[in-house]
Amino acid sequence: MSAEATNPEARPEALPELRRRGRTRLDLRRLGRAALLGPTPRDRLPDAIGHVAEAHRAHHPDADLSLLRRAYLLAETSHRGQMRKSGEPYITHPLAVTLILAELGAETTTLTASLLHDTVEDTDVTLDQVREEFGDEVCFIVDGVTKVEKIDYGAAAEPETFRKMLVATGNDVRVMSIKLADRLHNMRTLGVMRPEKQARIAKVTRDVLIPLAERLGVQALKTELEDLVFAILHPEEYEHTRALIAAHAGERDPLPAIADSVRAVLREAGIAAEVVVRPRHFVSVHRISLKRGELRGSDFGRLLVLVGENADCYAVLGELHTCFTPVISEFKDFIASPKFNLYQSLHTAFATPEGYVAEVIVRTRQMHRVAEAGVVALGNPYTSPQQAEQVAAADCDEERVDPTRPGWLSRLLDWQQSAPDPDTFWDVLRSELAQDREITVFRADGGTLGLPAGASCIDAAYAQYGEAAHGCIGARVNGRLTSLSSRLSDGDTVQLLLAHDASSGPTADWLDHARTPAARIAVSSWLESHPDGARPADAAPRPPLSVIGLRSGGGNAVADLPDATVRLAGCCTPVPPDAVEGFVVRGGAVTVHRVRCATVAQMRAVGRTPVAVHWRATADCRVTLLAESFGRPHLLADLTEAIAREGVEVVSATVEPPVEQRVRHSYTLQLPDATGLPALMRAMRDVPGVYDVSRA
Repeated sequence: MSAEATNPEARPEALPELRRRGRTRLDLRRLGRAALLGPTPRDRLPDAIGHVAEAHRAHHPDADLSLLRRAYLLAETSHRGQMRKSGEPYITHPLAVTLILAELGAETTTLTASLLHDTVEDTDVTLDQVREEFGDEVCFIVDGVTKVEKIDYGAAAEPETFRKMLVATGNDVRVMSIKLADRLHNMRTLGVMRPEKQARIAKVTRDVLIPLAERLGVQALKTELEDLVFAILHPEEYEHTRALIAAHAGERDPLPAIADSVRAVLREAGIAAEVVVRPRHFVSVHRISLKRGELRGSDFGRLLVLVGENADCYAVLGELHTCFTPVISEFKDFIASPKFNLYQSLHTAFATPEGYVAEVIVRTRQMHRVAEAGVVALGNPYTSPQQAEQVAAADCDEERVDPTRPGWLSRLLDWQQSAPDPDTFWDVLRSELAQDREITVFRADGGTLGLPAGASCIDAAYAQYGEAAHGCIGARVNGRLTSLSSRLSDGDTVQLLLAHDASSGPTADWLDHARTPAARIAVSSWLESHPDGARPADAAPRPPLSVIGLRSGGGNAVADLPDATVRLAGCCTPVPPDAVEGFVVRGGAVTVHRVRCATVAQMRAVGRTPVAVHWRATADCRVTLLAESFGRPHLLADLTEAIAREGVEVVSATVEPPVEQRVRHSYTLQLPDATGLPALMRAMRDVPGVYDVSRA
C-alpha cells in the first residue's frame, strides 16, 4: 500500500519516504473519471474496480466477483455528485478503502461491505435496502461501521460511535478491519484539513485506532498509521528522522551483503528459505535512534527469513547462531509463546565480522501473512450471523475460543456496559488500549484469565467473579498467600479467596492497584453506593483475647524419671506418634518436645541431658494448632463450632489483634484420638476465611 497522501496540498517532501515499494498505487484521478462514466454492461466489471478485482483474485482465485460489481454499482449511484474535500469524486474513497483490504487478503463479504460502508451514513440508502440486496452479514458490517447521528448525540457522538463499533466488532471483527482501512485512507488525504482538525484526528488515531490495529494484528495498517500520525503530531522529530533516512540512502547499505551471506549459509545447510531486507518505517527508525544513539547502516532495516514449516524456523535459528555471533539478549521466541494479537516469529540478532549488528525475523509464510494482515488473514470467521449467534449462545458462560474474540476484546465489551457516561467510556477506553502487552494466568480450577501486563490479584478477581469479587479477602499465587495488591506475571496460578458474608466489600485503596477498567468501574460503583464502607476501621491495638481451660499436664506422655511431672511443650505440641525427648526444667518437671524442635537443639548445645519419653497406650492427646485467616464477623464462633463437630475439647484459645485484615488464632486442644488430627485440621481449613492451619 502507498502511504502517499492523495491530495495536492500534502507536503511533497513527506511523500517519497512514506511510500511502500512494490504495492499497487491507487490513481484517484483515473478512478474518478471512470466513476463519472457511470455503470458498465453486466457482462464485465466496471473499469474503476478492475484493480480491486485483480488484488482480490491474487488471494482468492475462485472468488465470485458478481457481488463486488453489484456493490460498486449501488455505491457509485448513491454517491454520484458527492465530492471529497480533496476534489475527487466521493466514490474514490470506498474504492481506496476496498483496495487496502483486498491487498491484505480480505474475503469477498468484507470487500462488499467496504464498498458500501458510507452509503447508509452519507446517502439515502437504508440498512433495509442493503439487507435485501446483499444479506444480513453485509448489512451487519455496514451498520457496525456507520457513525451515530451527531444531531442525536452532540459532543458524545464520537465516543458513542466507537462504543457501537466495539460492540459490533465483538460479533464480527470485520467491522473494525473496515474502520482501520477507512481511517488509513482518511489519514493519507488529511492534508486538505485545517491543522487543528488534522491534530485532533491524528490524536484519536494514535490513542484508539493504532492500538486496535496492534491488538488485531494488522501490522501493515498499524505501521503506516504510525508514520502518518508521527508526521502530524511530531513534525520536528519527523523531519530529523527523515533527514537520517535520506542521509542513509546516499551511503552503502550493508544489509544486502549480509542477506547474501545468510542465503549462502542456509543454502549450504539445505534449508529452503527466502531472505529479504525490510527497511524500517519512520517510527521504528525514530525508536531505534532513541535506544542506540548514533545509527549505523544495519540499523535502518532488518532481515526477514521466510520458510515453509515451523521446524524450519528453528533450523534457520540454529544455523544463524552457529555460523554468526549471536546477540543473545535480542532473542525472542514468539512461536512457542505467541503474542496476544496472533503474532508468531523468531527474533534474533547477530554480529558480523565487519562489526555490524543485523536483526533477523524468522517465520513461515503463513505466519508472515498473519503478521501483516492479522485477523483480516483469517478470512470469514463465521458462516452466517445466525450460526454465530448459536455459537455465542452455546458458549455464553465461557470466553470464546475464536481467535477473533481475544481476551482484551471480551474485557472491553464487559466493562463498556458498566460505563454509561460517554466521557468515562472514552477515557477508560484510551487507558485500556494504552496497555501494550497481555499476560495469561491460570485459575485454581484449571481455567485461564487474559489480563493486561501489570494486572493485580484484584483485576483477576473481577475478571473471574464479576461483582462477586467485592467479597474477595485474599489470594494465593503459585501456592503462596499474598495480598490482593500483588502484581501477577505471565503463567502465574492464582487462587482467589472470597468471604461468604454480605458485609464484605472493597476499600478505596483497591483503586490504586486495579489496572483493568472492569475492576476500576466495579470498585468505584461499590464505593459510591457504600459511602460509609462495609468494613469497620481497624481498632487500636488491643491485648489478645484468651480463653483458658482448666486442664493441663503431659497428656499421655510418660518420662523415664520416677515421680516426675510431665508437661507437653507449647512450642512444638507433640502428639502420638511423634518421636519425642524430654528435658528436666526448673522445679523438677520434664518438658516434652518433638525431636526436631529447635528447643531440643538448644538444650543439647548447652549440655542438657535428655530424658527418654514414651507414649501411653491410650490414644488421647493434646495439641496446639495455629489458624491463620482473614478477619470477618463470627469467624471465632465458626472455628469453635468446626472444632466441636470433630469431638475435640478446647483447652485454651488465643486470638491476636488483626493486622492488615489478617487474624491469627492459637488453639490448645484435647483430642480423644491422635489419628483424628488430620481430619480436624482439614475441618478448620474449610471454614470460610481460613487460609492455613498448622501445628505450633
